[in-house]
Amino acid sequence: MTPLPFPVRTECPPGACVCERDALMQTPGGDTRILQLTQAEEKKLITRLESISSLADLRRMQKRMQQQLGIRIAISLSPNEVRTLRGIAILVEDQRGLCRKTRQAIPAAIKKGMDQRPEIAYELLDEGGLFAGS
Repeated sequence: MTPLPFPVRTECPPGACVCERDALMQTPGGDTRILQLTQAEEKKLITRLESISSLADLRRMQKRMQQQLGIRIAISLSPNEVRTLRGIAILVEDQRGLCRKTRQAIPAAIKKGMDQRPEIAYELLDEGGLFAGS
């Protein structure tokens, strides 16, 4: 196992997570960008996601998370009606090295940001042309 040129997230307690951190570190040529997300950096990321200011800001954050950490997030609307934020599905794709708790915290933070700024949810709904012509 070669040491990485950046601080690495501490491993989860045995049996508490299924992130396969050690297997990722031992894989030659594996995408280890996600290991840069230390617990301190994760807190900063969650705080930043909770304070998103617009849909464009959210899309920028999605792009940066993909580029810097390899985290892919899919945001989709319910095929039925969207009456509350529960109708907006936010899915963090499975990724080796991404902690289970982080995978749950990211969508919760995005929804919290949308809850504080409902216009983001409206912009998201309007992406599909919901409010066109209104």
